[in-house]
Amino acid sequence: MKEKEFINIIKNTLESEYIGDDCAYLMDLGIVVSQDSLVEDVHFKKEFITPFQLGYKSVMVNVSDICASGAKPVYLTISLSLPNDIDTDFLKEFYQGAKTACSVSFSGESVKIVGGDITSADKIYISVCAIGDAKGRNISSRKNAKEGYKVVVSGLHGSSCAGLKLLMHGKSEPKKFIKVHLEPQAQVELGDEAGLNIKTPYAMMDTSDGLMDALSAIANESGVLLEVDFDKIPYDKDLEKFPNWQDMVLFGGEDYGLVAVVPQDFDYGTQIGIAKQGLGVDLNIDGKTIHYSKQDVENKIFNHFN
Repeated sequence: MKEKEFINIIKNTLESEYIGDDCAYLMDLGIVVSQDSLVEDVHFKKEFITPFQLGYKSVMVNVSDICASGAKPVYLTISLSLPNDIDTDFLKEFYQGAKTACSVSFSGESVKIVGGDITSADKIYISVCAIGDAKGRNISSRKNAKEGYKVVVSGLHGSSCAGLKLLMHGKSEPKKFIKVHLEPQAQVELGDEAGLNIKTPYAMMDTSDGLMDALSAIANESGVLLEVDFDKIPYDKDLEKFPNWQDMVLFGGEDYGLVAVVPQDFDYGTQIGIAKQGLGVDLNIDGKTIHYSKQDVENKIFNHFN
């Protein structure tokens, strides 16, 4: 049973109009809400990450979803489940990291941590609820891509995957990749520009589960074909020193870039493709075109339940 199957079961059981995008848009309240979790030995290992970095990353990965909706991140609650061997120094450093991430400018203001919960557990479990201000903004949905729209991205792709590979193999260089993996940066600018300036429906997601995952989700939810040129995708050229580096660019997760399928007159981000009639993703790479169906992509991306 895969994560996406679980989500479909939950959505169908609840008969919910809100479940589907990474943020629930509560129009009557003028907010978007998202919740994400980090679990020890699934999303991180204590030997690879400091408490400060863990707090920092916990904030950024949740704020990224708010940015991808086009809303402005404003509030967070953080719930921690901790084993008995965790000391007060860990807790202090964790919240220092979280506070530092919150101080990054999001539309000119800091995000505020306003509550949460703490309990005991066998491992470290972190669950963050993020709230974004949707007033005066056009909120995205992965269902809103249209034929003729262009595909744009922000951020570099594949760097976090490279950082994880280095850590897993006991290597410490190049440090820039490890830093990207441990201290990701939410793509605030594209989220702001889209939310404030696009007046028609549009689609946007972050690349937390990989660039191809976001492209595939938007294509299949919107009922369009996204034609993408690999050579136009922004990535650090030092990735080419890694084996299977192209797969890292396409399928490596936790970069927290943004992918948006937007009207042609939206002038922000790097254009990598266009939306056409059809379904799925056509990738132009190495002089050939490879078609990816929804199942093709799901077979290659990270699955929490394997």
